[in-house]
Amino acid sequence: MTLFFRMKHVRIPHLLLLFVFVHACFAQADFAPYFYDNGPYSYNGNLALFSLSEDTAVGTQIYRLNGTDPEGQEVRYGLSFDPGSKEYFRVDPKSGNITLVEKLDREKQDSIDVLVSITDGQSKVVERVTIFVMDANDEKPEFQNMPAIIDVLETTESGSSIYKVEAVDRDTGSGGSVTYYLQSAQSTLFAIDRHSGVLRVKSGEMLDYEKAKTHFVIVIAKDGGGSFNGKEQFMSSSATLTINVIDAQDTLPSFIGTPYFGYVYEISVPGSEIFTVEARDGDVGNPNPVRYSFDDGDDGVFSINKTSGCITLLTLPIYLKREIFNIKVRASEVSPEGRLMDYEVTTVVIRVVDLNNNPPTFYGEDGPQSTFELTMYEHPPEGEILRGLKITVNDSDQGANAKFNLRLIGPGRMLRVVPQTVLNEAQVTILVEDSAAMDYEKYHFLTYKLLAVEIDTPEKFSATADIVIHLLDTNDNAPKFSSDYYIARIPENSPGGSNVVTVTAFDPDSGPWGEVKYSIYGSGAELFLIKPDSGIIYTQPWASLDAEVRSKYNFYVKAEDTEGKYNLAEVFVTVLDLNDHSPAFYDNFLEKTMVIGAPVKIEAVDDDAEVPNNVIEYAIMKAEPENNIFDINADTGEIMLKSYIKSMAIIQNITKKRDCTWSLVVQARDRGHPSLTTTAVVKIDITEAIKSRFFSYFMGLRKRPGTVFGICLTIVSFAISLTVFISTVMYCSSLKKTRVQPQGKIRKIIRRPVP
Repeated sequence: MTLFFRMKHVRIPHLLLLFVFVHACFAQADFAPYFYDNGPYSYNGNLALFSLSEDTAVGTQIYRLNGTDPEGQEVRYGLSFDPGSKEYFRVDPKSGNITLVEKLDREKQDSIDVLVSITDGQSKVVERVTIFVMDANDEKPEFQNMPAIIDVLETTESGSSIYKVEAVDRDTGSGGSVTYYLQSAQSTLFAIDRHSGVLRVKSGEMLDYEKAKTHFVIVIAKDGGGSFNGKEQFMSSSATLTINVIDAQDTLPSFIGTPYFGYVYEISVPGSEIFTVEARDGDVGNPNPVRYSFDDGDDGVFSINKTSGCITLLTLPIYLKREIFNIKVRASEVSPEGRLMDYEVTTVVIRVVDLNNNPPTFYGEDGPQSTFELTMYEHPPEGEILRGLKITVNDSDQGANAKFNLRLIGPGRMLRVVPQTVLNEAQVTILVEDSAAMDYEKYHFLTYKLLAVEIDTPEKFSATADIVIHLLDTNDNAPKFSSDYYIARIPENSPGGSNVVTVTAFDPDSGPWGEVKYSIYGSGAELFLIKPDSGIIYTQPWASLDAEVRSKYNFYVKAEDTEGKYNLAEVFVTVLDLNDHSPAFYDNFLEKTMVIGAPVKIEAVDDDAEVPNNVIEYAIMKAEPENNIFDINADTGEIMLKSYIKSMAIIQNITKKRDCTWSLVVQARDRGHPSLTTTAVVKIDITEAIKSRFFSYFMGLRKRPGTVFGICLTIVSFAISLTVFISTVMYCSSLKKTRVQPQGKIRKIIRRPVP
């Protein structure tokens, strides 16, 4: 309004000048670009109050800077960090797209200061914004006081607290909460509070040093779970708490090695040591010494050393009034002050026995004997008694001193002894246990040790006797070939009586039973013979082997012993092909007609049975009148003109003749060793390609008069048939023209007379 007021007092020329000045000022003004502020939950704008999860993958586009210029100029975006700060993001200047380029970790840095800028090329606006890094459940709980070793008294009361476990999870929210668990193996004796981590002896349970001196408790700390990479994730850690149980004086002494048995012998004297007992304090962690004494049953004839536990005899055995003494022995703990404490009682059984001064002895029919022999056939029936062995065993002592075991020691379990336990005396019986193992081919004789050992005596007196069994052979084996089949090769044309292969069979039986005779039979054996004694297979004297006729033979060979036991093997004979046939053409003089551009083929055959003897190679040995216009395929026998010959004119120019007939000498050679060859003369008539196949065909008929006769006969037959057909048609046509018309039609043309 002020400007307008003042302008009323200005003259018109001055007014025009002022208007031009103001317009020029506004034309030169430039306003700075600015960001859009879309709020904290937007993904485009100026990044104000933007937050980002720490598990965002590197390379993710997280935001787009968005702004404008009042004059509509194109704007460019920038992003920078304070000096020394880690650069987590990169911005595209044109699009404003911001990409994460470094891995985030909230536990190390929970916010990032960023300088964002926008410019239109003349003015630039810079804003400082803070990006907040949000937590993801990527941290495991960490134990603060584990692993650890603690000592706990075994008398600790049930339910008592023994340790407090502490673990910290650096995540926030539910991912930062920690609960505690025990692995199932330790949960029977200990329990842990899930929230506080207090470890206790489980209610109703007690520690026992004597059962377990150390416990290894594995504690698991688990977080409350949270999102990580778009999925719910729970994380846990484990650590071991070692609990050493401290022993307490709460266990009675215990005797070691019970039950206890001692013996008084007829030669014992006063002061003889009968037995020594041993006891130890059950509190092995801190044991007290033990003192021994009799409670009852010693009858005043025994004494015990109070510190060592050794029981001794006080009188001669003849004054003992009982055969068995049951003595009650007490073991008492002694406190450090010398006071007797807890005790345990056990029984020591002392038996008065006869002196064991006679070992077991083996007897034969004539008195004591240490070797027993028997001859028998191999493979006797199982359970059979070896009656040829007359053995008696005896121990002259009495009672337990005369009780002993019998054992038979030797190869395998072929034989068994009865009885196995003897008191004083018994007749020894040997039985067959494994008949198949008693094989003459393996053992000509068997040697066993018969052993008698006392059972209940300290001396363990024993005796041995040798049992020798001589086996006699039987024919229990059939001959066996060295192989189930034999493969032989023999060249064809081998003379009659040639050796083919030698077969071998072995019969382990002895004498005549081990002699082997050979024979052959089968559909392929007619050309072969075998020597019965040696097993040499050879060809019949008159046999002529030819691989082209038959190259494979197989038959059976039989090995038989004198009682007819036999075995079979199969023989495979291959007749080896020799190069004994030369290649042969179907005709030694061949005539062919060749059209320029097409080959003609000749063919030879070789009657040999195998390659390379029957593989043929072809070659042109000679050509008249000109040697250098033909090629031949060495494998197929195709003869063709050289590639430069395209017309008859070229051929006539080479030969200076109009007659285009060549005579070639072609050789067929096989690939055998030595190689065999044959030749044929091939007469070739060359014609232009415009001549029809019929011309070539008829040219070739000159050598096949039978075919020519057949063609002529066919033509004559066809001509006669055609003549008969035409004559028949003409005859039928003439009949139709001369046929009399019907009566009805005649009446139609008769006129009535006029009345």
